[in-house]
Amino acid sequence: MTAPRSTFLDAAGFEMHLTEWGDRTKPALVMWHGLARTGRDFDEAAAALSADFFVLCPDTLGRGLSAWAERGAADYTFHTYGAMTGAMLDHYGVDRLAWIGTSMGGLLGITLAADLLRDRITHLVINDVGPDIPPDSAKRIADYVGNPPVFDTMSDYEAWLRRTYAPFGVNTEAFWRRMVDTSMRRTDSGKVTVHYDPAIVSLMGENKADLDVWDAYDAVIARTLLIRGENSDVLPPTIASAMRMRGPCPDLVTVPGCGHAPTLADEKQIERLRTFLLE
Repeated sequence: MTAPRSTFLDAAGFEMHLTEWGDRTKPALVMWHGLARTGRDFDEAAAALSADFFVLCPDTLGRGLSAWAERGAADYTFHTYGAMTGAMLDHYGVDRLAWIGTSMGGLLGITLAADLLRDRITHLVINDVGPDIPPDSAKRIADYVGNPPVFDTMSDYEAWLRRTYAPFGVNTEAFWRRMVDTSMRRTDSGKVTVHYDPAIVSLMGENKADLDVWDAYDAVIARTLLIRGENSDVLPPTIASAMRMRGPCPDLVTVPGCGHAPTLADEKQIERLRTFLLE
């Protein structure tokens, strides 16, 4: 198993942080996280898949160790993220790639696979998101992302993190330990808060047009796999069924006992990903 490498690069005028896994000579795999998360969410899957792929796990602009956008909502858009993706791929000389995207990362993958990277993305994994998101689910996400809490101690923060992300369906202490370590930052006063710019919530507000991607979905030609958490409120069964019948007509994998969104961290999920990506 390879060790991760923390890397910073200039991507379309912004400083991007990403975690690299594996040998650069192997086929490229990009793993893109959800709205308020970071590329470190994929550590287990990236480590395992690096046996076959050169894996890139970016922190989206405004998250993790990547820069924050000075213009806020004006740059927290799929247009900007797409430009940064293109710059990242150019930096590594990547012409063809596979893409695994969780939630927002899945919608970004659909958008790029339909346009900017249409002839370059060969395999697309969409993890627990559809071309439109139910309003109640969008509001739930916006409420907690747009109002980041501040805590006196790491213990208080960890308790909040476990409650908020309970739908992940994770019950291993090692996973939660890493979630805590890679999901926090200190405020100017030394208190503990989340690792992102609160302005990223614009995706659920003024930039919500980025979330309506049915036209893009219908234009995807990449081989596609759809993953859904059994109890997900973000990807309801009706939307998942519609996705199977149009666009790239993906196979559907349902993860039992899980909400939004499957972590792709256990051996069974990882092996399903490997099988699909190597087809």
